[in-house]
Amino acid sequence: MEDTTFALPATERQIAYARAGIEEPDPPSLGGQQDRRSLSAWIDAQAKLRPAAAMDQLPSSRQVAFAERLARIKRRAVPDECFRDKGLMSKWIDGNR
Repeated sequence: MEDTTFALPATERQIAYARAGIEEPDPPSLGGQQDRRSLSAWIDAQAKLRPAAAMDQLPSSRQVAFAERLARIKRRAVPDECFRDKGLMSKWIDGNR
């Protein structure tokens, strides 16, 4: 028997997401990727090259609301630096549950 592998074509969502992240209006081949697996790997590689936006580092509004609720219950303040970094906010929440 002959060993053949069939690659599923890239989904419309993958193609749309990949095109949205590229500066060119219509990239010719999205890095030459035609199947789902290789296009997914290409998207991941491109995402790692993109610098993190400042807004990505801020805690979500739900995190802030939950932390403030915990602070009221525990009668302590949430440190100011927690409002500038979602990782710190997460650690503060975990330590004060």
